[in-house]
Amino acid sequence: MRRLLVPVSLGLAALWLLAAALPLHAQQVLPVPALSARVIDQTATLSSEQRDALENKLAAFEREAGSQVVVLLVPTTQPEDIASYANRVANEWKIGRRDIGDGLLVIVAKNDRRVRIEVAKTLEGAIPDLAARQVIDRAITPAFRAGDFAGGLNAAVDQLAARIRGEALPAPSQQQTGAQTAVGELGWEELAIFFFVAVPILGAVLTGILGRKLGSLTTAGAAGGIGYLITASLLIGAAAAFAALVLVGVFGIGSATRGAARGTRHGGPPIIWGGGGSSWGGGGGGFSSGGGGDFGGGGASGSW
Repeated sequence: MRRLLVPVSLGLAALWLLAAALPLHAQQVLPVPALSARVIDQTATLSSEQRDALENKLAAFEREAGSQVVVLLVPTTQPEDIASYANRVANEWKIGRRDIGDGLLVIVAKNDRRVRIEVAKTLEGAIPDLAARQVIDRAITPAFRAGDFAGGLNAAVDQLAARIRGEALPAPSQQQTGAQTAVGELGWEELAIFFFVAVPILGAVLTGILGRKLGSLTTAGAAGGIGYLITASLLIGAAAAFAALVLVGVFGIGSATRGAARGTRHGGPPIIWGGGGSSWGGGGGGFSSGGGGDFGGGGASGSW
């Protein structure tokens, strides 16, 4: 009886260890990064110029065709294979227009020497699995083997974009392209400088002359007008006005009393946030998912 209990006990112990190890393994999967740009490079493979050029190309294509394409470079997808990781990322990000679902994701796992083109269901007619495989074999693999990652990605994007253009997809709405063009051309660094440097300076002058309430309202009106003139978007103009009103009128950033504007010491110097400025979104930020893109596993994987 004792001899029988020993192997049973060992078997139960092994099962317990296996059960304890399973959740630990599940916790080790690579987290899905925040969707901060059309090109996200976690490997520092692309130079800032290469990343910005590819970002601008994808932004221009989205304005023209409406479809969203995102490129993600990670060191590895382990313990998942690249197809599983790409599908998980794509479905969480939901890139593509909400009512159309025309998203596409290109993932490079540099240390694994693996690449994946993940295609949303809407685009599977334009980019079937065989076509995705051909893009990898003909555009990506030769360039990557030569160490030209930017060249391979640009060639792949050009070929994928050409196929999407050939699909009878609805054109992007004018409101969508207007807002995307404005943000894409200005960049979030310029907008950050405008809101946290220019607006407080303007608020300091106007509140010093007109007083806190009237000066805040005037600052908000001026910021909204400038925002509209720069972007031709009523939405961005209204957002600029509201942000300026909150910054100057509510938080008092940049506001000054009449005494301060006249050079006296009442109220002290205006409060200004800024300094050297900042960059939001990790290079080309401000991009967000269209909320579409149902990814069912279409696409192809390859190596180099």
